[in-house]
Amino acid sequence: MTSAQGAASTSRLDAALAALPALAEKIGEDSAARELRRELPFDGFAVFRKSELGLLRIPVEWGGLGGSLEDLFQVIATIGAKESNVAHALRIHYDLTESLLLAPRSEFNDKQIGRVLEGAIFGGASTERGTSRPGEIGTVLKRDGEHFRVSGKKYYSTGTAFSDFAGINVQNEENEPVSIVIPVNREGVQVLDDWDGMGQRMTASGSLVLDNVQVFAHEVMKRGYTTLAGRHGGALRQLHLVAVAAGIVRNVVADAENYVLNHGRPVLHSPAESARTDHFIQQVVGDLGAHSHAIDALVQQNARVLDRSASAVRNQDGNAEERVLQGALATAKTQIVVSKLALHAAERLFEAGGASATSRVHNFDRHWRNLRTIFSHNPLLHKAPVIGNYQLNGDTTHLTEGRVF
Repeated sequence: MTSAQGAASTSRLDAALAALPALAEKIGEDSAARELRRELPFDGFAVFRKSELGLLRIPVEWGGLGGSLEDLFQVIATIGAKESNVAHALRIHYDLTESLLLAPRSEFNDKQIGRVLEGAIFGGASTERGTSRPGEIGTVLKRDGEHFRVSGKKYYSTGTAFSDFAGINVQNEENEPVSIVIPVNREGVQVLDDWDGMGQRMTASGSLVLDNVQVFAHEVMKRGYTTLAGRHGGALRQLHLVAVAAGIVRNVVADAENYVLNHGRPVLHSPAESARTDHFIQQVVGDLGAHSHAIDALVQQNARVLDRSASAVRNQDGNAEERVLQGALATAKTQIVVSKLALHAAERLFEAGGASATSRVHNFDRHWRNLRTIFSHNPLLHKAPVIGNYQLNGDTTHLTEGRVF
């Protein structure tokens, strides 16, 4: 790549990031009211598609923006501050682009890269309900001549309703884990809006039904979590959720400020002439700002650790194993601390106003509901003992499984 090409690529990335605040504002228009109506953000995804941010992690030499993970999680937090459902629903897409970046080049992977460069958004699903343990998969890919057929029902198909292609984890007839990537509009594929969680209501995280769907041989690949790239991807998926939470807390601060300035009144016994001059309300708003600042700093620092992990895996560095392990540890620690800071901020918001702050028209409770839902994705109580066991005994059992950590 020539210096002129490099400069052009840098300016392309810079332009996309410079346009991010306006993009997020557009995506987040009327988001609080839409949450009350439970209106899925198809319009928000239409806005996102007009940007090049879907190919943020695709290298410049492949035709992408060549952005870092620090860039990526800033994008997620910025969008999340305006519309957390869109930020969350992009999780599978960015997980896929990361795996494409780190995996060996192949005909299968090159096909997906080409789709991303053409503007495609990826969704998908792995989890199934009704299994004896989480993570078990009963959906089987069955041979049909030279190709395959598959039937089954997946859950937590986050973002797939807004996507062009779905990456779906299944088992083959030899009981080996494989992934298929198929168009969402293929005959027999149905995305159901049956997600009924109290938070992140518009992420389209419900069921993906497969009714005798044809799968071509070139749409199948083996999968694994315990490779270095797979383990790195596990941490990436976790930090994506934390970055969404960082955005939500930014929104908590913005809602507190807006409420105080436009709706708030000092309490009856306050000597202040207005809510904005009340020292106790100032303290609440300042406390919220400090929490948001700390969360943003933790996400940024964690993203830099994962950038080093990604670089080591891609370059096959001798220290890649250690880099990936440190990424898992950093992400687990970040989740533990951010969960406490974020949930506290979402509850503390109500101290900025009286009973009127609980009015449904403001929909402030969505922040706590959304955060609680995000931090219920993985067992936070499990993380601290795993970290402690590593620090005391060097045990890496759970840190190297590549899924939760």
